[in-house]
Amino acid sequence: MHLVCKNRSLDLTTPVVMGIVNITPDSFSDGGRFLDARKAIEHGRRLIEEGAAILDIGGESTRPGAEPVPADEELRRVLPVIEALSGSPVILSIDTSKPAVMRKAAAAGASLINDVRALREPGALEAAAETGCAVCLMHMQGEPRTMQHAPTYADVVNDIKAFLEARVQSCRAAGIPDDRLALDPGFGFGKTLAHNAELLRRLDELAGLGWPLLVGLSRKSMLGKILDRPAAERVHGSVALAVMAVLKGARIVRAHDVAATVDALKTVTAMQTGG
Repeated sequence: MHLVCKNRSLDLTTPVVMGIVNITPDSFSDGGRFLDARKAIEHGRRLIEEGAAILDIGGESTRPGAEPVPADEELRRVLPVIEALSGSPVILSIDTSKPAVMRKAAAAGASLINDVRALREPGALEAAAETGCAVCLMHMQGEPRTMQHAPTYADVVNDIKAFLEARVQSCRAAGIPDDRLALDPGFGFGKTLAHNAELLRRLDELAGLGWPLLVGLSRKSMLGKILDRPAAERVHGSVALAVMAVLKGARIVRAHDVAATVDALKTVTAMQTGG
């Protein structure tokens, strides 16, 4: 399985780790730590050394309750980091929903668009198609400000499956080919702990759709409820969920703790393939 990111092909025969570079003051786990561009660049380089195959660079928090950020401010945060890391051997991902940010980030060196709104903003489909970037389509019920206010589903897996299949069809109609698409069920984005648990147990049903599956489980509030630990102390729980997700078919794991996640996935892969 491969994901075409502009003129590069990301091999997903074995699962890979997407390291998180949040250039925000308010992200739920590391908000403010890397708001300075120099610190964000150093952090990105450290994640590459730890084994990340993708760096997901974002300038707007999408945590529950987060307020939107103007495009100009988002660009001010992310562009220097993308430009500085553009010569690195990994795929650079821009975590955004804004067409203007997609275009300028792609011009600066990003080759993957990670959109929590699955290209539903006006002009986003056209912008993504023009860039040649790969796109990760994520499911989210509601908006970050309100998404955790009593989310409901008829069947969480089937509802997400129907949404993602519809977004794939919209991408095809916009000229984005299948080999440039990945899917993310959106753990924690408009979902209760029970929804997240069922989604993880049945993740293979979404993997069966045929597109690379990306999951973001790292340090999330679901782990806080299970472990009663603050975000920075959820490393072991995050790695456990990453392993479970890969065993259920995930190909890309988005993680804050890259080294621990890479080691865990290498071990799982070695045992699955006989060493």
